Amino acid sequence: MTNIVVLIKQVPDTWSERKLSDGDWTLDRDAADAVLDEINERAVEEALLLKEREGGDSTVTVLTAGPERATEAIRKALSMGADRGVHLLDPNMAGSDMVQTGWALARALGTIEGTDLVIAGNEATDGTGGAVPAIIAEYLGLPQLTHMRKIVVEGGKISGERETDEGVFSVEADLPAIVSVNEKINEPRFPSFKGIMAAKKKEVTTLTLADIGVEADEVGLVNAGSTVLSSTPKPPKTAGEKVSDEGDGGAKIAEYLVSHKII
Repeated sequence: MTNIVVLIKQVPDTWSERKLSDGDWTLDRDAADAVLDEINERAVEEALLLKEREGGDSTVTVLTAGPERATEAIRKALSMGADRGVHLLDPNMAGSDMVQTGWALARALGTIEGTDLVIAGNEATDGTGGAVPAIIAEYLGLPQLTHMRKIVVEGGKISGERETDEGVFSVEADLPAIVSVNEKINEPRFPSFKGIMAAKKKEVTTLTLADIGVEADEVGLVNAGSTVLSSTPKPPKTAGEKVSDEGDGGAKIAEYLVSHKII
């Protein structure tokens, strides 16, 4: 039996305009549509595939930290087939940096008994820090396998293929362990109508910082280890440059790329 916890996050839809809040430059999460991050859908899918292959009494629990509306992301994962959800909901978490978030999630994981494997996406699309799984592993003293494109659980071990800019590596660790997956791991399923209806009845546990033994001064914007001092809006899109090909189009394109230091 493998009890799996999947770390998920609700993020602004990539098709919506993302804005920063005035004054503190935190992400304005109310200014855009909110969705379950796509890489988290793949993490949930991988957990469900592992459960289906193993059978028995394996369970899949999803864990998130976020505002009230993050419950929508939990329900999406439950509609895919996850068994239960855990929501770390506390106003003092607002503005927490990656280290603080990792610490709080590590403490929240301690409330979920019998966890053999933690699966996360390699990075969220809103912050793209890509460090939270490793931070949690460090706090919990667990082995970590990051940027995995294939995983296998067998005989109390997890193994698979880790993909980086340097190549593909075969890695292995004893369970319990923490794994982050990339976009090549699978194609997530679409929730069925039956799954959507069933998700409404599944258990979602809400935790506060007090429930996990974290003090308010250990998290939050005013206690973060990094501070944003200024912000410059992304420049508007401009029309591309059209190259007329009179037999020397290739040379003109090469000159353009060189002038912009692309090659």
